[in-house]
Formats: sequence, structure tokens, C-alpha cells
Amino acid sequence: MKGSVVAILATTMVLFMLVNLKPADAATFTVGDAGGWTFGVNSWPAGKSFSAGDVLVFNYPQGLHNVAVVDAAGYNACDTAGATILTSGHDQVTLAKGANYFICGVGAHCRANMKMTVNAS
Repeated sequence: MKGSVVAILATTMVLFMLVNLKPADAATFTVGDAGGWTFGVNSWPAGKSFSAGDVLVFNYPQGLHNVAVVDAAGYNACDTAGATILTSGHDQVTLAKGANYFICGVGAHCRANMKMTVNAS
């Protein structure tokens, strides 16, 4: 009985580590650096290299902004229909290969250039 409990605990720990594992070469980027996710952040990705699996951290005052993960059409139209909308103020998004589109879905923030595209290789 005691051995089976130890085996179950060990298996649970291994599964927990595997679920929370991210690629060793993945990087974490804070969007907007010290300024955070705010107006004019659309130029922040310029000159940076991103890979699929990298994590973007969006810091902003909770309730003032949000992060809508959209497709190209949603990005171009500032439309959050069908988007995943994050609202914690400290959101983390793992990049997919190709273009990744983000907008603020609060009021007219997107139209005021609170949006960004990140291309990941």
C-alpha cells in the first residue's frame, strides 16, 4: 500500500512538470517593456526576433485595457468578435508560428493604435 502511494505521488509530480514544461529555448518578452501594453505599442516588436513558443506578457491596469487575441480581419477592423479576450492586467500569451494579432478591445483604443502584430518564426 505504501509503495503504491509513493508511485502515485511520483507519477503526479512528473505529469505536473510535463504539463507546465515549455520549450527550453522559449523566451519571455514584456510587451512595451517598462511602459507596458498601452497606446502606441504597435512599434514595440520592431527589431525583435520572436519564435513560436515564446511568451508575451501584457502588463496594464486591470479594467483600463484588455488584450484581444484576434485574426488579421479583427486586427484590421478593430473587431473583437470571436476573439479571446484577456483581462487580468498581467496576461501571458504563447506565440504561434506566423502572424499573431493583438488589439485592445476597450472603447476606441484599437483605433487609437493600441494594437500590435508579432511575427514568430
